[in-house]
Amino acid sequence: MTRDARSATVLATVCALVMVLAGCGVTRGDQANDLLMIIPNSPGGGYDLTGRDAVQVLEDNDITDGDITVQNIVGAGGAVAMTELVGRVGEERTLMTVGLGVVGSTYSFGSPFGLTDATPIAQLMSEPEGVLVPGDSPFKTIDDLLEAWKADPGSLAVGGGSSPGGPDHLFPMQLAAEVGIDPNDVNYVTYDGGGPLTSALLGKKIDAGFSGLPEFEGSITSGDLRVLAVSGEERYPEGSPFADAPTLVEKDVDLVFLNWRGVLAPPDLSDTRREELIGYFEEMHETPQWQQVVEENGWNDDFKTGEEFGDFIREQDQRVSGTLEELGLL
Repeated sequence: MTRDARSATVLATVCALVMVLAGCGVTRGDQANDLLMIIPNSPGGGYDLTGRDAVQVLEDNDITDGDITVQNIVGAGGAVAMTELVGRVGEERTLMTVGLGVVGSTYSFGSPFGLTDATPIAQLMSEPEGVLVPGDSPFKTIDDLLEAWKADPGSLAVGGGSSPGGPDHLFPMQLAAEVGIDPNDVNYVTYDGGGPLTSALLGKKIDAGFSGLPEFEGSITSGDLRVLAVSGEERYPEGSPFADAPTLVEKDVDLVFLNWRGVLAPPDLSDTRREELIGYFEEMHETPQWQQVVEENGWNDDFKTGEEFGDFIREQDQRVSGTLEELGLL
C-alpha cells in the first residue's frame, strides 16, 4: 500500500496521539538564529541520547550560529514527530533525529509521511544488535538457541524493544529467514523499549531478546543477562563489556544487521541552506569530541551526508516495507 493511499482517518489518529514535550537549552542570543532539534522518543532513549550528544558537540564547538533547543515529541514510535517535521515545509531552522525504527513506525502506524518526504542531512552512526537471554537460560550459546528455534519456532517466545518494522523486530525476522525459519512462524512479542524488554527477560516471559546492547550494560555486567551473539561485521572491541560475544558470521550465519541514526530537515529547503546544515554536521564529525562520543558508545563511525544519505534512506524504506509486506503486516 502506498503512503498516498493512506486515509485521512489514519492521519487523524496518529496526530491525536499525546505529544510529550521536554525542552532543554536556554537561548543566549538572537532567537532568529536558533535551531530546534526534534527527538522522536522519550528522554533517555536511543534517539534522545544520539540527538543530545550531537547538540552538545555542536554547541561546545560553536559550530552553529545560534543556540539549539531539544524537543521530545513522543507518539506512534516516531510517526507523530515525522508528521510534525514534514509539516514544517521550508523551515530552515528545524532538525530531527531519526533512524531505522522511525522508518518502521511510519508504516506500522499508517502514517502518510515517511523519511523520504523530508530533507536528508547526515547519518551519524550505526551499531549492531545483540541476542540476549537471561543469565540462567538453558541456551548457553547462539548455536543452542538456533537449534531449538529451528526445531519448533513457535515454542520459543522472542521479544524486542521496538514495534513491527523497527530494528528489534527486523533483526529476528531476518535471522529466522537466514537459518531456515519462516518469519511468519516467529513468536515475536513487542515491548516499549529496553526497560520493559529487560523485565520480560528476567521474568522469563520470553526466551530471548533482540536489541542494541548499550542500554543493557548494567544487567549484562551483573550477569543477569547474557549476550549470545552480535549482528555486526566484527566483535565489539577489547575492553567493551560485550567483547566476548561472537558475531553471527563467526557462527556460520551469513547475516550482518546494523541499526543506524541520523538527522533530517523539513521538506523544500533551499540548496544553500541544505548545504549549510550538512556543513554543520561535517564539521561536528571531525571534532575530537564527537569521535570520543562514538568510541564511548561503541558505535560504528558510519557517517554520510546529503544525497548519499538520501539514497541510503530510500534503500532502507524499501527494505522495511518489503519485509512488512512479506509478513502480511502491510
